[in-house]
Amino acid sequence: MKTMNARSEGLAALKQMAVISPTAAASLPPTGFTPCWTPDQQIVGYRSMTKIEPGRLVRRGPHVKLLPIAERQISPHWIWKGRARDVDAYMEAARTSGVIVLKDGQIVLERYGLGRMAKDCWEAQSVTKSVVAILLGSAIQDGYIKNMAALVTEHIPELKGSAYEGVTIRQLVTMTSGVKFNLDYVDPSSDSFKLWSEPFVNGIDPVVAFMRRQPRANQPGARFFYSDPDAALTAILVSNAVGKSMSEYLSEKLWQPCGMEEDAYWIVDPAGNERGGCGISISLRDFARLGQFILGGGKVGGVEVMPRDWLAEATMTQVSLPEPKPWGATGYGYFWWIYRDGYAALGHAGQAIFVCPEDKIVIATNSAWPEPNCDEDWQALDAFVAALHSAAVENR
Repeated sequence: MKTMNARSEGLAALKQMAVISPTAAASLPPTGFTPCWTPDQQIVGYRSMTKIEPGRLVRRGPHVKLLPIAERQISPHWIWKGRARDVDAYMEAARTSGVIVLKDGQIVLERYGLGRMAKDCWEAQSVTKSVVAILLGSAIQDGYIKNMAALVTEHIPELKGSAYEGVTIRQLVTMTSGVKFNLDYVDPSSDSFKLWSEPFVNGIDPVVAFMRRQPRANQPGARFFYSDPDAALTAILVSNAVGKSMSEYLSEKLWQPCGMEEDAYWIVDPAGNERGGCGISISLRDFARLGQFILGGGKVGGVEVMPRDWLAEATMTQVSLPEPKPWGATGYGYFWWIYRDGYAALGHAGQAIFVCPEDKIVIATNSAWPEPNCDEDWQALDAFVAALHSAAVENR
């Protein structure tokens, strides 16, 4: 794990990059809370987390599982709000650093932007939550966690007596814990900002320390409310249960056996625990491999990494989403967003993995949408993904 002064070294490196001014690099927020970044800082920061924040490598294995390139490639055109669009026009408008489409496990489109190269990793934002869900399923398969009805306090005893008393793991990963949290990515006075600056005191993880002081807003299971801390606590819970860091467990369960192409990088909080709500950096092709892994039933070499029925539950509606919704998701599973024709891992500023099981299609995108993200950003992404999906289906 990198030392905490690695950040100052990373900022010095950023100042030497021509794509960002020294003034912009110097003003990166002290907590690493990336939604604060300016557009220029996003472009550099999202692909440079190893130079900015302390973390751990998720090591790949000695063998890479190649993604074959299909003989016929796609390049769709579509209409968005009365204007003709193509892939290049969308990528420029949406500040997209990469898009990849797999059909039947073959690459039918792969493009990069914003100066990014294929080997460059990109901060996954809340796609991290979906990775945490995979490792939760693995921990159940491996016998470290009994089932989804187990109580959160069984694996994080410091939460006994808090609003998490009586909350099940299922309620935690469906965002129905009922614990109050003010989620606001642009208000410095919000809980989101306070959570990132919570100190590490008396051996209690900062997320645990902060959230055990929060009151209950709703009864557990009664209401969906998107909350980063629920994912952060899930990562701590899984790590406690398996007795390993999340990075080590992810390397063991997926990165090595799945033949990932690049090491990933997962930033840690002051206690040294991987951040479960965001913080993992992954190459674009490995984003696609994650989607392909889920599409294939969560198996590696015929071995189930997660219980089959558990994966089916994770990728189906556990709670219906309230209206209105800015994008096309209709429900929420276990840290996966549910769509009419599939499911997706979604993250701030345009990070996404869409899986369409019926057509055997995986679509992954990385972007740096300017702050604050708006409904139109998500709607444009949905239109882009729909065009890619249609082109891939027709590409026979």
